[in-house]
Amino acid sequence: MKIYDDKHIKNVAFVGANKSGKTTLAETMLFEAGLVKRRGSVENKNTVSDYHEIEQERETSIFATPLHTEWRNYKINIIDTPGLDDFIGEIASTMRVADSIVTVVNAQHGVEVGTEIIWNYVDRFSKPTLFVINQIDNPNADFDESFKSIVDLVGNNAIKIQYPLVIDGAQCIIDVLKMKLYKFGPEGGKPEKLEIPADQLDLANKLHNELVEKAAENDEDLMELYFDKGELNEDEMREGIKKGMLNHELFPVFCISALNDMGSGRLMGFIDNVAPSAADLKPEQSVEGASIECKVDAPTSLFIFKTLYEPNLGQISFFKVKSGEVKQNDKLENSRNEEIEILNQLYIMDGKNREPVEKLSAGDIGATLKLKYTETNDTLRTKDSNITIKPIQYPDPRIRKCVNAVDKNDEEKLNEALKRIHSQDPTVTIQYSTELKQQILSCQGELHLATINWMLQKIYGIKAEFEQPRIAYRETIQRSATTSYKHKKQSGGSGQFGEVHLKIEPWFEGMPEPEGFNIRGKEEIDLEWGGKLVFYNCIVGGVIDTRYLPSVLKGCLEVMEEGPLTGSYARDIRVMVFDGKMHSVDSNDISFKIAAAHAFKAAFLQAKPKLLEPINELTVKVPEELMGNVMTDLQSRRSIILGMDSDGRYQTIKAKTPLAEMYRYSTTLRSITQGRGSFSTKFSNFELVPNNVQDELIKKEK
Repeated sequence: MKIYDDKHIKNVAFVGANKSGKTTLAETMLFEAGLVKRRGSVENKNTVSDYHEIEQERETSIFATPLHTEWRNYKINIIDTPGLDDFIGEIASTMRVADSIVTVVNAQHGVEVGTEIIWNYVDRFSKPTLFVINQIDNPNADFDESFKSIVDLVGNNAIKIQYPLVIDGAQCIIDVLKMKLYKFGPEGGKPEKLEIPADQLDLANKLHNELVEKAAENDEDLMELYFDKGELNEDEMREGIKKGMLNHELFPVFCISALNDMGSGRLMGFIDNVAPSAADLKPEQSVEGASIECKVDAPTSLFIFKTLYEPNLGQISFFKVKSGEVKQNDKLENSRNEEIEILNQLYIMDGKNREPVEKLSAGDIGATLKLKYTETNDTLRTKDSNITIKPIQYPDPRIRKCVNAVDKNDEEKLNEALKRIHSQDPTVTIQYSTELKQQILSCQGELHLATINWMLQKIYGIKAEFEQPRIAYRETIQRSATTSYKHKKQSGGSGQFGEVHLKIEPWFEGMPEPEGFNIRGKEEIDLEWGGKLVFYNCIVGGVIDTRYLPSVLKGCLEVMEEGPLTGSYARDIRVMVFDGKMHSVDSNDISFKIAAAHAFKAAFLQAKPKLLEPINELTVKVPEELMGNVMTDLQSRRSIILGMDSDGRYQTIKAKTPLAEMYRYSTTLRSITQGRGSFSTKFSNFELVPNNVQDELIKKEK
């Protein structure tokens, strides 16, 4: 295969709503370039991109799939992404290595929910972006409304490069950059290039002039040139458009029919000639703060942006060459663990098809097999080059489930499968909670969860059950209480004896020292689960020997590890041990630990015990017209609304919501907003549980 330099490699991500035609467009571009002899279709389950069994079964993309095509001495690396935000992790990985974004819009629907959600992510990265209005030949297509919806999304910097029309039953596209009309036959393919008809000249010239002005705005030299001669030639316009895209201030809009192969060749030409390459972008900053130059003669660095497991191949690691070049059998160092990896094989991947190559240069995307020490987000580099590429920041999980194998003999097998799924998709997280005594799986939504379950069953042969996780409550007290307990046991020989008198109080930061006690020692313990235990030695006259006090403390801590109300962790308590008795023969550590535990538990139950529940900070983004329904639902979940902000056509609601009320919120929000709402959540603090809820929880525990 031909080796391309950094200026002739274009990396584009196809994003957009589900069913907008991204996979079909990728297939058509491969066909146009002659890399496939026959175009597959999603319905026939034979596209290059959607080759996984689950994608073919559901007729939708679930994985981001790298492909490539070659067009007029340029190499275009395409990454076809899912259109559902449950698989936002695949999109996040793709954004990290794409140089330009192609946002595909269905001409029948305009900008849809999925496009809006994904655009919020694209906009955060400020990647050069162009829009493609697809399915222009569909009877229900409405190009003008679709373009208007793009303007509503990105503002007036959306600019038409093309618009469609039908002449004598033939689908045509007028290109206002080249000022040509493309006329397509019924089978699509290569169009007939014609002059723009007289009845379209005024509109075409108007759009052309708007494009010239937009192109000139992005460069002072071009602006002066435009003022001098009142026009820019095609090359000058391309230069201005590219600069506008690089500034994330100009969004060209094309129109195509991917299914019927109309306009894809022109789109590829624009990607070749105008869309920025990796070398055009600003140099990336490494973790160490140095610039990573996209140059062949720089030290080699690769960024692993995706890991995939295939039954016959094992682990496939997809990477982008950030600098230098990589050759077959190169030895590179992993910056995370300093292990040396040998890249025995290099490939260009097109779906499941792989083409061996001897080397890849800066800016290119490739794959290798069976790396031993390397995962997604790792950097492979020339040894001692001190380059670490900044990792992908994945979105936080939105739903949590307790997961177990139906057959308990499969538990170990389940754990291994989940580790592999996490390696392939870092937005899936697995954690065993010793507090809840449950294995918690977190992911992006119900559809994401259904996909994980499908993989467990079909790929790993494991039946799993998913349940609502327990809630990590905390227990504390609201007033002081004083108790004592005598532990006495005699069963022949040495017995057990220990008597402890103590007082407990609620603890808070900055509170004064306890009054009425002769404080001889103080120990502050930061509890692993949050909060504190403050322990005071107030023993007078040696009624309890000092050597037994650590056992008294241990007895208190053991009760706090399994609180008296619901078995949850207790926190924020101070204990004053002020009296007791011991026996010269029968007293020992175990006796005082038992006595302290009983005394502490009795005092806890007398001290107006209270449950604390975890509260999450919830941010919900919804269309303005649906805000009322979302607010009503939040209030039914015991939420406290913190504030609301406008964000274009959206409203952002910030609230504090108990974690116990967040179960299945993802599904509810999707239903209320017809999929147009999105949310993020993170732990905030613990707060008192309402009395009726506490009574129910204690009753359930008993």
